[in-house]
Amino acid sequence: MDIFSVFTLCGGLAFFLYGMTVMSKSLEKMAGGKLERMLKRMTSSPFKSLLLGAGITIAIQSSSAMTVMLVGLVNSGVMELRQTIGIIMGSNIGTTLTAWILSLTGIESENVFVNLLKPENFSPLIALAGILLIMGSKRQRRRDVGRIMMGFAILMYGMELMSGAVSPLAEMPQFAGLLTAFENPLLGVLVGAVFTGIIQSSAASVAILQALAMTGSITYGMAIPIIMGQNIGTCVTALISSIGVNRNAKRVAVVHISFNVIGTAVCLILFYGGDMILHFTFLNQAVGAVGIAFCHTAFNVFTTILLLPFSRQLEKLARRLVRTEDTRESFAFLDPLLLRTPGAAVSESVAMAGRMGQAARENICLATDQLSQYSRERETQILQNEDKLDIYEDRLSSYLVEISQHGLSMQDMRTVSRLLHAIGDFERIGDHAVNIQESAQELHDKELRFSDSAREELQVLLSALDDILDLTIRSFQAADMETARRVEPLEETIDQLIEEIRSRHIQRLQAGQCTIQLGFVLSDLLTNIERASDHCSNIAVSVIEECSGGPGRHAYLQEVKAGGAFGEDLRRDRKKYHLPEA
Repeated sequence: MDIFSVFTLCGGLAFFLYGMTVMSKSLEKMAGGKLERMLKRMTSSPFKSLLLGAGITIAIQSSSAMTVMLVGLVNSGVMELRQTIGIIMGSNIGTTLTAWILSLTGIESENVFVNLLKPENFSPLIALAGILLIMGSKRQRRRDVGRIMMGFAILMYGMELMSGAVSPLAEMPQFAGLLTAFENPLLGVLVGAVFTGIIQSSAASVAILQALAMTGSITYGMAIPIIMGQNIGTCVTALISSIGVNRNAKRVAVVHISFNVIGTAVCLILFYGGDMILHFTFLNQAVGAVGIAFCHTAFNVFTTILLLPFSRQLEKLARRLVRTEDTRESFAFLDPLLLRTPGAAVSESVAMAGRMGQAARENICLATDQLSQYSRERETQILQNEDKLDIYEDRLSSYLVEISQHGLSMQDMRTVSRLLHAIGDFERIGDHAVNIQESAQELHDKELRFSDSAREELQVLLSALDDILDLTIRSFQAADMETARRVEPLEETIDQLIEEIRSRHIQRLQAGQCTIQLGFVLSDLLTNIERASDHCSNIAVSVIEECSGGPGRHAYLQEVKAGGAFGEDLRRDRKKYHLPEA
């Protein structure tokens, strides 16, 4: 083996890692926020979490991406530490699929159909299909499928390069002498951990071990400790991702490390203790690619079965090891780590924007309550909520801009566009709440009081405002187009109510039943209510545009007002929200 074989080995590793990255990122992009939503919904029991972790890791082919996602979600306050433990264990099982696929390279047969099972034989066809989809398809989803195929083909080409580069080692006595050092289990564990930690990919580390195994120089006794060490080395990614996060997120990394270290220690003791008693003869036999895959799977499955009943103890251990005080701000916010899985980042941005919408609605409700019974404590709460809404808008908009710079599916791009529009509307609704609070304060400080007729009319209007806010928030959080379609007729109803109230106020003013000063306050209130409902309309239209991929705002409004359904909804709302007789 000369220097050029070393170059080929390094190039093969580069191709393998690049192919794995392309395939993993494309799979994540296709899945979008579905992965993150599944993680939150299906973690009610350790067994469900285990299956979910294995399934998602098989889907995205990256246990590291899974762990980083979990760290980000816990750091954002979206998931709890206990929910992640089963998922981490399951991801260790899911990552073994790659080794089984790579083991197919060792198939030997004269049969054409059997040979087609060898990745180096069918991967060129996959690469051809992939490039045709990338270059010939106009649909983003098909191009993503093409990238997955190309990533797999590049991965397999890298594996083939590595196998060819190390094949001359079988004839080198120096290499055989070097391998005898790995008969020490502790050294094997150390080598596996360090090498995997450096390249930050257990799949690539196992692939190199499989390539070496094809030379016939690796025995089970050498391979098993290295495989155990590889599981420890893959924790480096989680360890790096835990830098600068809150204590709960650090505990996710601690759970991952503890699980693999404890599992390795227990397996070493049991396996080599058993060898001392039973004298395993297979340890001196040469191991092939299939044997590597089997040992890798057996170790991860056994470790998971062993430690799954002790999930609570792993959580307690993590809490004891990470005791530092959390000095982060009082409400959780999106974590930059989620940007590594853009689909999850988009999904969490939707949830965060939903919380922003709830805060805006709460501020409107608090402000309108001030009109009937003024409270200084409520005033303080309104101003604090407004500060929070400003923080939401500033940070969430910056976060969404960052997400847009990563690879997103077309659906996620539409979602990001909806969010960027909506958060501005939510912030403006919060501003109108402050304006309503100021009008209520003026009434309180100057001891002004609306007439009974004006109060009754305002009550009808405020009821409609509360309902349009409820419809808007619900349609936004669920991306529900049908609920969103109910917003525009109600917004039109509010506009008509405001015109009627203004007209009645002028009549009362002319009859001497109202003062100019009260008229100014009423005009300000009506203006802020009207504008708040306009922002609700904007948000609902953005939901409809995202769900249907339809026309822009003005085209939609012209279309909807020309239809019969709009007229029916408008008549229904006018019947529900009617002003009392003058």
